[in-house]
Amino acid sequence: LTDQQYHSSTGLRTPEWIDYWFGVFTIDKTNAPNAINQIEDTALEKIKQGGVAMPGVEYILEFFRKRNFSIGLASSSPLRLIEVVVDKLSIRKYLQVITSAESLAYGKPHPEVFITCAKQLRVAPSQCIVFEDSFNGMIAAKAAKMKCVVIPHPSVYTLAHWSSADLLLKSLEDFNEELIKEL
Repeated sequence: LTDQQYHSSTGLRTPEWIDYWFGVFTIDKTNAPNAINQIEDTALEKIKQGGVAMPGVEYILEFFRKRNFSIGLASSSPLRLIEVVVDKLSIRKYLQVITSAESLAYGKPHPEVFITCAKQLRVAPSQCIVFEDSFNGMIAAKAAKMKCVVIPHPSVYTLAHWSSADLLLKSLEDFNEELIKEL
């Protein structure tokens, strides 16, 4: 996939991602279950061996913890992948809730995973701030009626479709007290 193709489909659950790209490239979909397992297994190994956090992850988690915000993680990734990332980055101590769209009826861009996370945190969706790096995630956050701060990959930062976000940043470290007041 080109970078543009890849970024257009980030945020989808692996089965939906495979279904979409197999359709685009007319690949026999009977190969999908094997491809899903291979992709997830490869991702797990790559994360374990060399995964690094997006710059500012600890900063943003500390920022909200110091202000007594409830913090949840809502992802389209399978729970086994989420667990590896959370442990690799040593961020479990910040999280009150972890939700995966893996077992939900819908994945992103549907808002279900964000709404589920908010319910588990006992917070109204309108009181939530979502930090996203994908277009599908931004759509899901906005559909959930949540504020959305987008920190996209630098290669897609200038795309016009980020205009639906409440805030577009180059780094999590750019978020501050003034910006939270604007939201």
